[in-house]
Formats: sequence, C-alpha cells, structure tokens
Amino acid sequence: MGGVRRASSVNTHPQAVAPPPTAPPTGILRRSMFGLTRVRKTAAATLAVAAAATTALLGAGTASAAPQPIVGGTTTTTSAYPYVMQITDASQNQFCGGTLVSPTKVVTAAHCMVGETTSSVRVVGGRTYLNGTNGTVARVSRIWIHPSYTDATNGDDIAVLTLSTSMPYSTIGYVSSSDTGLYAAGTTARVLGWGTTRENGSSSNQLRTATVPTVSDASCTSSYGSSYVKSDMICAGYTSGGTDTCQGDSGGPLIIAGKLAGITSWGDGCARAGYPGVYTRLTSFSSLVTTQLSS
Repeated sequence: MGGVRRASSVNTHPQAVAPPPTAPPTGILRRSMFGLTRVRKTAAATLAVAAAATTALLGAGTASAAPQPIVGGTTTTTSAYPYVMQITDASQNQFCGGTLVSPTKVVTAAHCMVGETTSSVRVVGGRTYLNGTNGTVARVSRIWIHPSYTDATNGDDIAVLTLSTSMPYSTIGYVSSSDTGLYAAGTTARVLGWGTTRENGSSSNQLRTATVPTVSDASCTSSYGSSYVKSDMICAGYTSGGTDTCQGDSGGPLIIAGKLAGITSWGDGCARAGYPGVYTRLTSFSSLVTTQLSS
C-alpha cells in the first residue's frame, strides 16, 4: 500500500500542472508506479516506472513505496462498492484509485496527482473491469492537493478532485475529526483496488477487496521508524503479511465501520511480514475535505 508523495502546491486549477516530485527518501518504495507509492502508469511510462520501482525494491535497505494491487483479496464489483472510482489518464488507462464522497468530488492520494493536469486525468465510475467500456467517464475541472504535501512518507498525502459532471453512483460518508476511536488496533478495515495481486506482479483486471486489521502506532513506528507520521498516517495489515494493497491501489479507500477512514498511500513492498500498508489518516484531514466539498 505504498504511494509516492510528490511535491505540490495548493488548489491547482484547470490546466495547471502540479510541481515535480521531490527526491524520495532512500529505500522508500511507494505503492504506485511512479517510484515510491502504490500508483500505476501505463504503456511506455508504466514500463519505465516499473523498472525504476523494481530497482528500488531490490536495492532498498529500508521501507519502499511502490505501485501495487490488492494482495490476498477476492474479486468484487462496483455494484457492491459503487463509490470506488478508477483514476485514469486521458486514454482511460487506470493508474490510481479514488473514492466518491459527493456526486462531483473524489478523494484520492496527493502522490497520484503530482504532475497531472485537469486535461490529463479522467475519473471512471461503475466499471468493474479495467478493460471494460461501461460506466461513466468524467473529466476533472479542478485538482486540489494538500498545500503541505511533499512526499508520501512525510504525510499530507491527500487530494480532492472536482468533476465536470456528476457521477450517478452512491457516495460514501467519511470520518470526522472526532472519529479517532475507529483506528484502535485490531479494528477490521476494508481495502479496495485494481492493483497488482503480488509484489512486482500483474495488475488485477477486476476490482478486488480484502479486510485487514489496523495496527497500533507503536507497532507501525517499529516497522517504519521516522517515516511513520502518526498524526497523518494509520497502518493496517497482518503481522505475518499475506494481505495488503499494492501497486495500482494508491489513492483507493480504507473503509472502517462504513466510512472512508483512510487513503492507500505507501508501504515496504506488498504484503511483507512486519511491514503493513500505510494509509492517510483521514480524521486529520476531514475538515479540509469538507471545505473542498463546498468549493
């Protein structure tokens, strides 16, 4: 569940390009195909990024954030989870996930949006399969990236997309700042995405889901050291590994008690024992999401 945290500015606007990413911490592989997160790019860009991510994984001595899909999960459909969105390029090649929190607002990871413009991104809803042609494709009219975001391992890994047209699908509510109790260690959380089904493996054509337990801050700090920022992040996964988000899952939802509680961000590889997935702790940013919903 790793994600690349790219440097960005506040409230990007139509045609505005987010700044390029800052150099990631040595060894951190994000869960995306952009380097250290769980994002996935396609075609030539995907191959280049995947190669770089593989090199980072093999040579890393510390945690890495690289592109990855749900490992150890099961297939599902967008009918069961209508609020799960594909974030794609203009040719509808998926590279991240997102969550529909209002008909025109999608919450995703900041590292997914760095370097993107409103003309380069599409949001696809109601499409269970990556190679499908059904569902609704929406253009993006505005990209907001947390103003303090620099890299996934520094926190603030959140972005909100404003769609040009409304999505005809059910939305999901999100946590408030007072919902911190939902993150108690051992709480069951659900993750969803189209990422790879194993580290450095192939992506899943069909939407997948899995449940993972939340992990205590102390345990996550033991795994990731100073890269784990407990005010901004929450870990989820099994001590033995085996189930996790992976490349291509970045930006997708972590659901607890029927609410959006986290955003797939980064991790050390995928489903490795002792290295749970790291997610954006949404209670720390819920007021900002609410502000974006009214903007």
